[in-house]
Amino acid sequence: MVKLASLKEGRDGSLVVVSRDLRRVCSAEGVAPTLQAALDNWDDCERALQALYQQLNRGDHNDTFAFDPHSCAAPLPRAYQWADGSAYVSHIELVRKARGAEMPPSFWTDPLMYQGMSDGFLGPCDDIELADEAWGIDFEGEVAVITSDVPMGTAERQALSHVRLLMLVNDVSLRNLIPGELAKGFGFFQSKPATACSPVAVTPDELGRHWQNGRVHHRLRVRLNDKLFGEPHAGTDMTFGFDRLIAHASLSRRLGAGTIIGSGTVSNRDETTGCCCIAERRTREVIDTGSASTPFMQFGDRVHMEMLDEQGLSIFGTIEQQLVPYKGPGA
Repeated sequence: MVKLASLKEGRDGSLVVVSRDLRRVCSAEGVAPTLQAALDNWDDCERALQALYQQLNRGDHNDTFAFDPHSCAAPLPRAYQWADGSAYVSHIELVRKARGAEMPPSFWTDPLMYQGMSDGFLGPCDDIELADEAWGIDFEGEVAVITSDVPMGTAERQALSHVRLLMLVNDVSLRNLIPGELAKGFGFFQSKPATACSPVAVTPDELGRHWQNGRVHHRLRVRLNDKLFGEPHAGTDMTFGFDRLIAHASLSRRLGAGTIIGSGTVSNRDETTGCCCIAERRTREVIDTGSASTPFMQFGDRVHMEMLDEQGLSIFGTIEQQLVPYKGPGA
């Protein structure tokens, strides 16, 4: 069991161990300088990181300091690979229904996945900088795993043994750019800018019985401008678990240690749980009333994402970002 974070230092951050209550931190420099280095040598590093974690939780580590999410980069500030799935197929079905498109039967048996921008993840409190509100700026609350080396052709039954850490992500989408890109038949690029990550990544055993069948069985709480936007249950209505997503991603390629795989927008069929992205709420409005009334994000808007345990304590820390105008490369 261990919770890890990366402080903002250089391109790859400085690895620290975080206490279970997210109050205290100690350096992991003596074990590994960065999270990527720890993942590259996990069998050698894991026990030492766990020992630091136990010391930190007992309060008998001699050199600790207060945890501050604003000083955190993403756990992996840059990763060798970021593959985002769409495991909540009912979400896809809903979006297609709103635009009158039929759902291909294969979507229920074969996961969707795209390869996103991995050379610069945003920290949990970094601003979302984008040039134009007209792009249809949306947030997407997701769960993600970080893997060890995964051999090509890894079977579903073996895939979860390669999960090293879990975290939350805000996979920002530019909804008004997506249709044009998809029409070209070559997938996302401009419509998928930098993704933000929770300050803390945790080993699966930190979740106890709430990590089952490749799914996290907690609610993901999303707020927009301090108002609850949704809190769907991440383990409910997840058609494909991370075992299936990892097997899908590794069918024809090996995955290097530090590969990040996302769940796609967490979504429940029960509309009373709310939504983890604006597009889904707009879709429900179209279905219910014939038109969408909720706008996409405007400059100054703030989004907040968090997952709480049974005691109401934050598991991964908070993603809390504000949308601001990008002033250009010379600013």
